[in-house]
Amino acid sequence: MSAIEVENLFKSYGRVAAVRGINFRVEKGEVFALLGPNGAGKTTTLEILEGHRRRSAGRVSVLGVDPERGGRAFRERIGIVLQSAGLDGELTVGETLALYAASYSRSLPAEDVIALIGLEDKTRARVKTLSGGQRRRLDLALALVGNPDLIFLDEPTTGFDPAARRGAWELIERLRGLGRTIVLTSHYMDEVQHLADRAAVISGGRIVADGSPDSLGRSGPRQTVISFRLADPRTVDQLPLELGRLVMPEDGGLMIRTTDPVRVLSRLCDWALERDLDLSGLQVARPSLEDVYLELTEDGRGV
Repeated sequence: MSAIEVENLFKSYGRVAAVRGINFRVEKGEVFALLGPNGAGKTTTLEILEGHRRRSAGRVSVLGVDPERGGRAFRERIGIVLQSAGLDGELTVGETLALYAASYSRSLPAEDVIALIGLEDKTRARVKTLSGGQRRRLDLALALVGNPDLIFLDEPTTGFDPAARRGAWELIERLRGLGRTIVLTSHYMDEVQHLADRAAVISGGRIVADGSPDSLGRSGPRQTVISFRLADPRTVDQLPLELGRLVMPEDGGLMIRTTDPVRVLSRLCDWALERDLDLSGLQVARPSLEDVYLELTEDGRGV
């Protein structure tokens, strides 16, 4: 059984359809990214999965339970990290975790969670004295202290500096290594590329793409860019017609955009070898996940 199963999910607010018949699965132990612009239906979908919002139609199973009817037993099996959380700044890190741990029947020892998130030296520090990165680690600790099987991470590194982001990534990878299932939202495509096993892109309330980050970057008719330089720019006039009509100038060099990079690159290299020409600075740039994401979502901002 998958950790999450969503079939033909709909959610409407009066006459406004926020989610329009989406389908996806999340396997146990997987890091799954749900991507989409603001207003695309992403937050509504997450709230339905977490049991905080009722769906209009469709079937949803989370850890084998309908989240609408899961009750306390279900909520103890999930951890949620919101974009921001209201914590008592006067409590220490240790006191805050102990307070939250007391709410769960199978909680982890607070000291173990503090060690896992790397805040051992802040156990007695008041929450109000923590840096942004440390505060975000504490948010994650609060989601972990109940020993959840499934963790929802909503924009976990927003506002982080590069070092803090890398630290958060390492922590998420550690959780995956412990067998936790993670559902992640992020506007940072490099973060998704680094962390996620699979991703789904939601736009206008519909899933418009689903697959591994690499497969999404390779999908569809998006163009690969081949760039190079010739010692004598006039040599470009000798290119075969099929290549010559594709070549365009770029930053003092030449560029070819194509949806068939293997064939075009092979033909270009054969041509250069036949004439003993150097294709200096030769580079092949496939569409990035961010390129694909922007293309998929540019026409459907949702509601």
